[in-house]
Amino acid sequence: MDTILVTGGCGFIGSNFIRHVLQEQLVAKLINVDLLTYAGNPANLADFEDDERYVFYRADIADEEAINEILSTHQVDVLLNFAAESHVDRSIVDPQAFVRTNLVGTSTLLNAARKQNVPRYIQISTDEVYGSLSFDDPAFTEQTALNPRNPYSAAKAGGDMLVLAHEHTFGINACVTRCSNNYGPYQFPEKLIPLMLLNAMDGKPLPVYGTGENIRDWIHVEDHCRGIAAVLQHGQTGRVYHFGGDCELQNIDVVRRIIEAAGASEEQITYVKDRPGHDMRYAMNFEETTKELGWTPRISFEEGLAATAQWYRDNQSWWKPIVSGDYLEWIEQWYGERKGAA
Repeated sequence: MDTILVTGGCGFIGSNFIRHVLQEQLVAKLINVDLLTYAGNPANLADFEDDERYVFYRADIADEEAINEILSTHQVDVLLNFAAESHVDRSIVDPQAFVRTNLVGTSTLLNAARKQNVPRYIQISTDEVYGSLSFDDPAFTEQTALNPRNPYSAAKAGGDMLVLAHEHTFGINACVTRCSNNYGPYQFPEKLIPLMLLNAMDGKPLPVYGTGENIRDWIHVEDHCRGIAAVLQHGQTGRVYHFGGDCELQNIDVVRRIIEAAGASEEQITYVKDRPGHDMRYAMNFEETTKELGWTPRISFEEGLAATAQWYRDNQSWWKPIVSGDYLEWIEQWYGERKGAA
């Protein structure tokens, strides 16, 4: 693979994917386009800043002029769209921001990819576009009807449908990947596992929505990135690919395992009012992906959680500025220095 462009590459999954493909030498050149909003942190990729294969642009994926300029400057072989507003709680407070990035931004990227003749497009999506399962329902398959139930998942579903519509209508080589809940290093501390880990380590309350019975399927981000790399290398146009951890757990059970991993106390658990429209259960059937790409998850939840807890212990210099809010000022300073040196 010669040149790929990744949007949202300073985010959690995007930065782990960039790390994976550069370390595995899967690409000759990687262009990272990220707006550096609150969850986009260039510190995630600090050790690649001087890598001659790595190029960074600060740009909004909904900015058509900026995206076209970047794509016209480089001969891009594949565009992978990781960029997204992704926190359900934030989507309830500000739905419009999610529509702009997840829907308008996706449309802008697709139009630019067509205009600049980008050979392939891969959309990184989520299991949440399928809505909620009951405790007894079978897992989501690629044929499950979309039924998003919050502004975040609705905007992501709209973006996915645009991608597949462009593949059908305009004949672009495009596919969509959907994955269950990720965890691992560099995850922004507002998400369940890093939030609970850091609070547990600091002796703070562990806020659990409702009764904590909601079920999620957990996958380590490294397994997800291996899956996306497999799609990058062997994925077929028009397809939807599923990735999951084969690890369904109630939220309260996840919190209890975090307490054990962090050496904390169950007395820290605090039950809080449930969020509006809280989906009960997600589960992914990835048999078709395994059959076509040979992919299966390798990292057990026990192994992955222990490694994640240790990573947060060892990398306080990464997460402490985020928790305090100081990292936002650092990002602007970092970008100003980089821009001035360009």
